[in-house]
Amino acid sequence: MRTQRQVVDYSLQKRAVLRELLAGRVGTYDVCDASPYLKNAARFHGEPTEQRCPICRSENLTHVHYIYGDELKQSAGQARTLAELPVLAMTLREFQVFVVEVCLGCDWNHLVEQFLLGRDGLAEGGPEQGVADAATAPAHGRRREAQR
Repeated sequence: MRTQRQVVDYSLQKRAVLRELLAGRVGTYDVCDASPYLKNAARFHGEPTEQRCPICRSENLTHVHYIYGDELKQSAGQARTLAELPVLAMTLREFQVFVVEVCLGCDWNHLVEQFLLGRDGLAEGGPEQGVADAATAPAHGRRREAQR
């Protein structure tokens, strides 16, 4: 996604939880505890993936995208489809997205990542704008910039 920024990846934490489970320090019921609300969000708003569940290995995981932000008001905390996020990103200044993976078979769930979206990431002179300008600028213009 073009305006995605401040990405936090939780794969190391997921790996640690799975390691604790395999070592027997954590029970399956402790990690397979998806609420009925999360399971319904996965059914109706989730994005199916090709990844197998790390616990039951019989179902593919589903990603659910939850949105939070001041401009959302009553809509904050709702699950949205992946297709709705770019539209919201062009409409709202800034909001946070939390991606949760869910297995509908064994109720495994874990936070995958979080990131910010919104128009604030499209401001002039932002990091993405600077990269695009540097790639399209003529070579002599870049040399002048370096001399300054």
